[in-house]
Amino acid sequence: MAVPRPEPPAPMNGVVAVVIDENGLVTHWTRSAAQLLGHEPDAVLGTPARALVMPRSAWPVPRTGEPSGAPGGRVLPLRHRDGHAVPVWVRLLPLAGAGVLALGLPAAALAAWSDETAVGRALLSQDLWQLAVHGLDLRIRQASPAVGRAGRLTSDGHDPLCAMPGLEGGRTGAELLRHVMESGEPVVDASGVLRAETPGRHDLVYSLTAAPLHDLWGRTNGTLTSLVDITERYRSARRLDLVYRATRSLSGSLEVERTAQDLVDLLVPSMGDLASVEIAEATLRGGEPPRSVEGVHGDFRRLAVKHAHGPWPAGLLQAGELLPDIPDRPGFRDLEQGHVLVVNEPDTYAAFLGDDPAAARMVPEGLRASIGAALVARGLVLGYVQVYRARQRAPFDGQDAKLLQEVVTRVALGMDNARRYTREHRMAVMLQNSLLPPVSRSTAAAETAGIYLSAEGDAGVGGDWFDAVPLSSLRTALVVGDVIGHGLGATATMARLRTAVQTLSDLDLGPDELLTRLDDLVHRMAEEAEHPDTMGASCLYAVYDPVDRRCQVASAGHLRPAVVHPDGTARFIEVAPGPGLGVGGMPFEVTEVEIPPGSVLALYTNGLIEAERRGTSASHEEAEATVLRRLAGAAGPERSLDAIGEELVAPVRSAPHRPDDITVLLARTRAIPATSLAAWQFPARPTAVALARGLATEQLQEWGLDALVFSTELVISELVTNALRYARGPIGVRLVRDQVLVCEVTDSSNSQPRLRQARETDEGGRGLFLVAQLTTRWGSRYGATGKTVWTEQALEGAEG
Repeated sequence: MAVPRPEPPAPMNGVVAVVIDENGLVTHWTRSAAQLLGHEPDAVLGTPARALVMPRSAWPVPRTGEPSGAPGGRVLPLRHRDGHAVPVWVRLLPLAGAGVLALGLPAAALAAWSDETAVGRALLSQDLWQLAVHGLDLRIRQASPAVGRAGRLTSDGHDPLCAMPGLEGGRTGAELLRHVMESGEPVVDASGVLRAETPGRHDLVYSLTAAPLHDLWGRTNGTLTSLVDITERYRSARRLDLVYRATRSLSGSLEVERTAQDLVDLLVPSMGDLASVEIAEATLRGGEPPRSVEGVHGDFRRLAVKHAHGPWPAGLLQAGELLPDIPDRPGFRDLEQGHVLVVNEPDTYAAFLGDDPAAARMVPEGLRASIGAALVARGLVLGYVQVYRARQRAPFDGQDAKLLQEVVTRVALGMDNARRYTREHRMAVMLQNSLLPPVSRSTAAAETAGIYLSAEGDAGVGGDWFDAVPLSSLRTALVVGDVIGHGLGATATMARLRTAVQTLSDLDLGPDELLTRLDDLVHRMAEEAEHPDTMGASCLYAVYDPVDRRCQVASAGHLRPAVVHPDGTARFIEVAPGPGLGVGGMPFEVTEVEIPPGSVLALYTNGLIEAERRGTSASHEEAEATVLRRLAGAAGPERSLDAIGEELVAPVRSAPHRPDDITVLLARTRAIPATSLAAWQFPARPTAVALARGLATEQLQEWGLDALVFSTELVISELVTNALRYARGPIGVRLVRDQVLVCEVTDSSNSQPRLRQARETDEGGRGLFLVAQLTTRWGSRYGATGKTVWTEQALEGAEG
């Protein structure tokens, strides 16, 4: 790069010269003088110099005997060729012999030069901040008085600023100044902050501004640096930032543990090297903490810790441990009243903790100072927060105490909200769990196990539910549903729907018919609700028959179930998703599949799939596939359903936040062996009664159920007789032996048998009454081609 053409120093820029003889005539002048006054170079030669000055202006003629080069000069208005005045600073210098040399500088150029020199003098003479000029060797060439007071004017000229670390981009002072000189780009306040740590004193924070300096040829020959102490401004900004973050983040959490951890993360390293939060046991349970404490006696637990320079020291009290006994001190009263306890003497802090040897685990190694405050909200002592300083840091002062007090006041209110939420959430979860069936259940059709995980955070409990309902003829209904919304309202809706499902299941309705009636119920509930558009639910209803090993499934806007076969193959059961409950207007479709015994059937709510998607870009289908693979890997034939369920939801259970509740119902199917079944088909003739009675008697004797022969003969006689009377076509009779003896009579009629109280004068009407007296349960259900009347008799005491 070409070196710029040199220019004269600033005072010489624009200088004009005129030679005047002893007669006052102009004999010579510079071309710049002619141009300044608008004349040709030779136009004024030989004319009186006084003619170049505007009227009524005195001309400074040197007095006789004045020393050569004596100081003098003033601004004169010279006459321009067109008549206007040109202000020029003029100084007359006597020449050897006779005559004078008049040197002139336009007033504008003089003012600019004067301003430049005045600015430099003012900056280097001010006493408010440190201003220094560094040469290429980074030695100080000029400096303001504040630089000397700061100890930066060393005997060898080296500036201690050059050795200070922590400037913009992690540079030292020397690296930053060299960068400014090499790049030609200044560094301003926003990117030049320096923290100077002095043992035993507060950190000093400076704002550094540096700009390159250039010589007459435009070459960099140094830097101008300004260093301003902004420690107080920095501490004020830090205080406001901490208070803002405490208000914005910490006070809004509804989890006590999370709030405590966020608090120590906020305080370290901003306020100290270590911090801990101790919470009352009652606060953690959502109970009522004390309004006043008389020391600490095993009722406070360390909940959160943070170390600025690594993991929490092993020798200190760990998170989750109870605090040792601390005797009552006057300091506890001060803390409870909202004061901050500042202890800048380690021995004083140790004495405050008492003589219990376990209290030594609360004193960090190398402790220099500690500051503590109580988490008090609404008059309740929720816990305490402690901040410690070590490593030659300055002790705590009044500003630190005020800052901690402001932060703790805001956090305590948020933590109390979290405590109250914890109490209400636990009550809601208890209510939710009390409305759900037993977690595990075993029937002839299947072994079932359910898992319910409530939502966390603002959502609270929801309206998920599961159920396994025993049906007639050893069948089992599997139900999973999800009510819209969260909170106690959703829980109440869930309870009503679960009760309705159980009631409708007792009617032996098919899955499609049951969902239709449930949809009507939700419609009525929506009409009664204050906000009808918030009333709705999804539901999956499946009926498994262990006799024919088939499963009927219908869906009201719910996710399809999954099944893992005994050989380990897994698949989804493709179910036509009907409209959600409360939508109405569309029929529900039943899907029927065969499920081998030993298979694991999984019904679940949408929360399981959405939890799998959270934090990833996975689609709904990809998340379903992931859940299916996990289910297949967990569903070993020797594993319990509880273990399978726990493995299925393990990633969700360990997640930090769960915005929706999750329900999973697992069922391991069973089958009734052929040796426990007997079925016959009879033509609709009167002889069918005796024939059915005889075959049933033989089968019962073969099973060793002689004690049930008489009652079963009466039941079959009555049911087959009714079938002959009211139906046409063949009549089916089936006996199933399990924990009970099931007797079924099937015909083509759709008439519903009814139990009634026969009068003394009635000749009939007592048959079903006898059936009800001889059995433990009885009922009827409709099928595709007719109805089935069934009865159950207990086997206890009948075998032998």
